[in-house]
Amino acid sequence: MTTTGTSAHGRLPVRGADVSMTAEIEERGAVFRSDGTERDLFELLAESGVNWTRLRLWVDPRDEAGEPYMGGTNDLERTIALARRAKAAGQALLLDLHYSDFWTDPKKQSTPKAWRGLTGAGLQERVHDWTAEVLAALAAAGAAPDMVQVGNEITNGMLWPEGRTPKFDDRERRFETAGEEADAAAYDRLTGLLRAGARAVREAGDAKVMIHLDFGGANELYRGWFDRMVSRDLDFDIIGLSYYPYWHGTLKELAANLDDIAARYGKDLVVVETAYAWTGAQPEGHHQVFQSEMAEVGGYPASPEGQIAFLRDLYSTVAAVPGGRGLGIVYWEPAWLPVHGTTWASRAGMEYGDDVVDEAGNSWANQGLFDFDGNALPSLRALGGA
Repeated sequence: MTTTGTSAHGRLPVRGADVSMTAEIEERGAVFRSDGTERDLFELLAESGVNWTRLRLWVDPRDEAGEPYMGGTNDLERTIALARRAKAAGQALLLDLHYSDFWTDPKKQSTPKAWRGLTGAGLQERVHDWTAEVLAALAAAGAAPDMVQVGNEITNGMLWPEGRTPKFDDRERRFETAGEEADAAAYDRLTGLLRAGARAVREAGDAKVMIHLDFGGANELYRGWFDRMVSRDLDFDIIGLSYYPYWHGTLKELAANLDDIAARYGKDLVVVETAYAWTGAQPEGHHQVFQSEMAEVGGYPASPEGQIAFLRDLYSTVAAVPGGRGLGIVYWEPAWLPVHGTTWASRAGMEYGDDVVDEAGNSWANQGLFDFDGNALPSLRALGGA
């Protein structure tokens, strides 16, 4: 694929990075460098043109013995510390509330351990109160978020089983159904939970409310899902999309979806998760999600130059959304280095999320914007709009 983007497209309002792993890897010896000089990560991101930091937050990411689930172990204390660093570097803050003790995505949305047994109005109240507590704590620390995700990749709902909705079949690109009445009841329950979180955000200040789904190239998903939310008068400002080109369709499909939903719902849009590989190699001891053959589907070489071309094309696609509705992109974990001891999940974390696999370690290092030793790649500046 030939790059069509220009540096001007990279000057969109959101040029972001999710760096939620930072504390975990720094504790294990991670060091970041630019031109051979050791640098603070947040200051380096800002100098490179990155102007938003995205941070995830889990409710209680530890097992019953108090041992961390890893994957950043992003509890409130750690999130506040990272948020303060981001704000000190001049970054805007996007807070990603998972409403779980660990990872959430279309395959897993586990209810926090302490919330199990709550249903209906009781669970809605807990969502509201916890969201309010979190936002108050961040504000007190001088790190109030500028935007808040109420849920993470909630394609199939959140806070299962209470907020589970009909599954979207990625292959068939259609929703499964349990019948019209059952489906409607499921979306009613989810809407109640989302309203509770959004209400707490509104009460806390001026932060924008984002609703985030995966599979950015699937217009069938976004129309089907947001039609149901809009018909239920859900209060939100921004639609967030995940878009990984080797999983989520072509850039042409993404562009068509962005243009359609911007016009259909009158909302601003952010590609709030994306990434691409700078190499097909794997650091020793860390199995990588991105394998060399995936470049054939992704459409770009697995190289820093391929990353730059992809980022410029993606910026160009988002910038082309009519009415200026395309706000920008957020790169997922560009600084997750493969230091010894880092992992996406402990065994207990896998079991909590019902996602037990053989591969632990850092599965993302070859999609970072730093090499395996922490040296900034030229593609980092492309994320910042250069």
